[in-house]
Formats: sequence, C-alpha cells, structure tokens
Amino acid sequence: MARSLDGLVLAPVADQAPGQVGTRTRFAYHQRDGEVWAEYAGGDVVRGYLVGTRTEDRLDFRYVQLKQDGTTSSGHCMSTVVDLPDGRVRLEESWEWESQRGSGTSVVEQLPGLG
Repeated sequence: MARSLDGLVLAPVADQAPGQVGTRTRFAYHQRDGEVWAEYAGGDVVRGYLVGTRTEDRLDFRYVQLKQDGTTSSGHCMSTVVDLPDGRVRLEESWEWESQRGSGTSVVEQLPGLG
C-alpha cells in the first residue's frame, strides 16, 4: 500500500470548470487506519470537506463545499493513490456531483515540501 495521506497537502494540477476546485485549492488530508478525511479551500471554494475510506490504494469518499457565490454542492469521488518517482503522492480521481449535474476526472498532487 502507498504511504499514509495523513498530514499531506495536495492541490489540483489543472483547473476544473468555474465554481469548482482549481489550482488555487488546497486539500489538507488526514488518515487513520481505513478512514480518510480532508478540509479544503481556495479559488472558488470558501470551505470544503471530504470524508471516506481507504482500502489499499483506493479512496472512496463524499465531499461537500461552500462556494464564493454562497451556494453549496456535494458529490462522490473514487481515487487511486499513486506514489510518484520523486516521493510525492498523486490522487487520480473520478468524481460525480450528487447535488447537480456533472462528472469528470481530475488529478491532485502533493505540493513539494508540504507534508
């Protein structure tokens, strides 16, 4: 299994659609045994939370966020944890909104020197 996500700070490698997470969003991850959770904010997101489980290199979590325009949204995400050659961690994600239409894929990576 890839190393623990506990204490790591990750960020998207590319911007998503307006009103969603983007390269200015930071995710502060926590992990205890098979539990995973994170707080996130930045860009169009004022505050967001995710909570779920980890089995080997797979994450399964729900997320909810408050956006700059005062709206909230929520969804489901499945991610694969990948150890990068330079020692950082990458999450390759497949997500789907549950509170609105839309789905897609994204990649977040550990920021160098953080976590």
